[in-house]
Amino acid sequence: MYIVDLTYLKPLAEIEPHLAAHRAFLDEHYVRGIFIASGPKNPRDGGVIVVGGRVSRPELDALLAQDPFARNGIASYRVTEFEATKHQPALAELL
Repeated sequence: MYIVDLTYLKPLAEIEPHLAAHRAFLDEHYVRGIFIASGPKNPRDGGVIVVGGRVSRPELDALLAQDPFARNGIASYRVTEFEATKHQPALAELL
């Protein structure tokens, strides 16, 4: 599994025009069963994506490069990989 920590590189006024495309990107990967959860951080200086173990790190890096935030140079990504040794049983299929 992975935790993806996005940090905005531009002011929110420059982020907002790209939100619809970013959310469509997220939706695509929810449908594929790759993303588990996502949302903005508080304070709103970026966001977080929780990614299941269905992709390798190189695959995830390639996928994140397609995010409109990355393509437009308005966010940076810090990926932390971890092994979920404990989890809610309902999440077993996603891990």
